[in-house]
Amino acid sequence: MKITVTRDGSLKVEGDVKLLDHEGKELETREGKATFLCRCGHSRNKPYCDMSHKSVGFDGTLAG
Repeated sequence: MKITVTRDGSLKVEGDVKLLDHEGKELETREGKATFLCRCGHSRNKPYCDMSHKSVGFDGTLAG
């Protein structure tokens, strides 16, 4: 599995992963396809990214 923090955007999750909600229920992922998780908090399809970060001016600068 590989997780990439995209610049001012989502988390790109690739590989074999099981995604669970806060109750332990498995969430849908597309086998063989990357999953993009919201990092800005504005997606209307959480936990998945809907590209809202572009319209809200999300600054995803990592502390360093």
